[in-house]
Amino acid sequence: MIGLVVNPVAGIGGPAGLAGSDGADVQHSARERGSAPRAGLRALTALEVVASRHPGAVIATAFGVMGADAVRAAGLVPWVVYSPPLRSQSVPHHGVESGANCDPNGTDAADTAAAVAALAAAGCELILAVGGDGTMRDVVDGLNPASTLQMADESADGGRSVGVSAASRESVRQVKGAAERMPAVLGIPAGVKMYSPVFAVSPRAAGSVASEWLSRGGLPVTGREVLDIDEEQLRRVRVSPTLFGTLPVPIVPGRTQARKAATPASEQAAVAAAARGIVARLEPGVRYLLGPGGTTAEVARVLGIRSTALGVDVIRDGELLVAAASEQQLLDEVAQGPAKAVVTVIGGQGFLLGRGNQQLSARVIRALGDDPLLVVAPEQKLIDLGGHPLIVDTGDADLDARLAGHVGIVTGASTTAFYPVVAPERLYDLPDPDASPAPVSTVAGAGARTPATIATGAEGTPVSGNV
Repeated sequence: MIGLVVNPVAGIGGPAGLAGSDGADVQHSARERGSAPRAGLRALTALEVVASRHPGAVIATAFGVMGADAVRAAGLVPWVVYSPPLRSQSVPHHGVESGANCDPNGTDAADTAAAVAALAAAGCELILAVGGDGTMRDVVDGLNPASTLQMADESADGGRSVGVSAASRESVRQVKGAAERMPAVLGIPAGVKMYSPVFAVSPRAAGSVASEWLSRGGLPVTGREVLDIDEEQLRRVRVSPTLFGTLPVPIVPGRTQARKAATPASEQAAVAAAARGIVARLEPGVRYLLGPGGTTAEVARVLGIRSTALGVDVIRDGELLVAAASEQQLLDEVAQGPAKAVVTVIGGQGFLLGRGNQQLSARVIRALGDDPLLVVAPEQKLIDLGGHPLIVDTGDADLDARLAGHVGIVTGASTTAFYPVVAPERLYDLPDPDASPAPVSTVAGAGARTPATIATGAEGTPVSGNV
C-alpha cells in the first residue's frame, strides 16, 4: 500500500522571492505578491504516472487538499485515513521560526505529522510526502511517536491546540506499537529549499519510483538524512543546516537526488575567479537576473553591488535595479529589454533550476528567449558531480526538454566548461553515471571552441593547451 500526504502551502514562498514558505505571515505575504501554492499540482503530476501504470490503484491519504483531492484528480481511489480537526486558528507545533506550515484551510505542520502517523498505522509501506525540507521534518515527527505524543500530552487540552486529535493520537500509538514496520518515504519536490537527499529529482520521477514499488512489491531502501535550515536565518544569509533525523528512502539511480554540498572554504579563490569570468562577459544595456547562491553572490561583490544572495536580483550596467524580485517583478523587468538569468550549480545535486530559485519560473525562462542562461561555477563543483549531468526542473516538461543539451559554464577568469544538461525524466534512460565522461573544458577566447583539458592557475589563466 502506498500513502500520500501533501503540505498544501509548500513552495508558495519561492515565486514570491521569500526564500521559503514557513509560517503564516510568510504565506500571507506570498499571496499578496501573487504567488500560489503548487504542491497539489506537483502531487497530481506524480500520481498521473502511477495511474498510467496502475489504473484504479488505492492510495491511502489525508482528507482534501492534504492528499485526497490530488488522488481523485489523477483518477485513482483515495482511502482517507486522516482528517484534520476543525480549528479556528492554526498553531504551528515547532514555532514560527521552524518548519511549521499553516494554510487557510486550517491545516498546519502538526497535521502533516499526524497524517504520516495515520498512514504508517494503516500499513503503508511507502509514503509519498509532497513539500520541502520543512515538510520532511514533519514526516520525521510523524514517524517518531514520542515526539507527537509529547506534543499532545504537554498540551492542556490533550493535544487539540496543536492539531493532535484523539484519532491521531491513537494512530501514533499504533505506530509506536509497530515501530519495526517503519515505512519507506520519498519526497515529491514542491518546496523552496530541498537540501535533504530524500526527494525524487522531479514529481514524475517520484511517480515512476512509486509505480515500480507497486509493480515489484517494494524496492531497496537506505537511510537518508533530513536536513533543514531556519528560514529566518536563511533570509539573513546565515545558512547552517541542521540534521533532524533519518528516513528510509527507496534509491533508484537517476530518480532520487543527492544531498546538497556546500562549497568548501578552500575553493573560494576558484569561486572568485569564476565570478570575475562572468563579470567580464556581461554586456552593456542587458538586464541580468542574478540568481541565489554563493558564487552569484561573489559576482555581485565583484560588481560592487550588495545582493540579497538568496534571492534573485536584477542588475544592469553594474547597478542594482530590483532586489529580491518576485516572479512577477522579473517578468516586468524582462519585458523592458534584453535580459538573461545568471545561475550557478547546486553542489552535490547538480540542479540549475527548480531548487531555491523558483522565481526563475518557466514563464520567466520562456520570456528570456532562446538563450536564457549564463551559468557560473568553479570547475571543482562539476568534477565533484562525478559525471552526473546537470538538471533543470522548471515544472514545464517541454521547457526542460528544450533546455537540455550542453551548456557553457564559466569556471574561471578565462575558462569555460561544456557540460551536459538533462530534464529529470531523461535521467531514467542514462547509463551508469560513474561511467560518464568528465566535463570538457575550453579556452574562452574569441571563437575558441576546440576541446581542451585545462589547468587553471590562481588567477584563472590556462596553463596547458589543447589535447
